[in-house]
Order: sequence, then structure tokens, then C-alpha cells
Amino acid sequence: MLATLPEVEQGHGGDWVSLKVRGKGFGYLWERTETVGLKATIEEQIALVAERPEVFEVQFTAGRFGWVVVHLSGIDADELLELVTEAWCLTAPKALVDAHESGR
Repeated sequence: MLATLPEVEQGHGGDWVSLKVRGKGFGYLWERTETVGLKATIEEQIALVAERPEVFEVQFTAGRFGWVVVHLSGIDADELLELVTEAWCLTAPKALVDAHESGR
């Protein structure tokens, strides 16, 4: 899934794997709990949690972003890819996002 996005870096820190683009974080994977934390807009965070609280929960907010915890057992691969891609797009430099989107 991550191979579809340019310049994704993975880092290992204790119990989690960080997901970054050009040194900026957009997600974290906790294999032990089978969850991932993803950057989203605050509006998207609120909508996801309200729609399916058994799958999504508020992780935290930072500035204009609302991070969301995703319980992997409750989401299919296509929806997860969409959320990961959105998190990447919120983090990657505009020129990189534009180049990626024009290549589709």
C-alpha cells in the first residue's frame, strides 16, 4: 500500500512504525494493537468517529489537523488506502502531491 505513494519513509520506534514523507509524519502503525493513527482534517476526524465509533476514535488534534485511530479489523483495504493517501497528501509538499496526482 505504501509503495503507491512517493517518498514514504518508515521508522521503527519501540512498539510502533512511523510513516513519514520528507521527514514529516502522517501516520503510525501499532502492530500489537492492530491499529494505525493517521493525520486527517478535523472535519474528517469528527465525521469518521461519528459514523463508525467502533472503527475510528479520536487520537488527538494539533493545529488544523485531527489525528484518528483506525482499528484495522474494521476497515477494508480500499478504504484504508484512501485514508492513508489523504494523510500523505496533507503532509507531503504540494509539488510532490501534484506530481503524484497527475501521474494517476
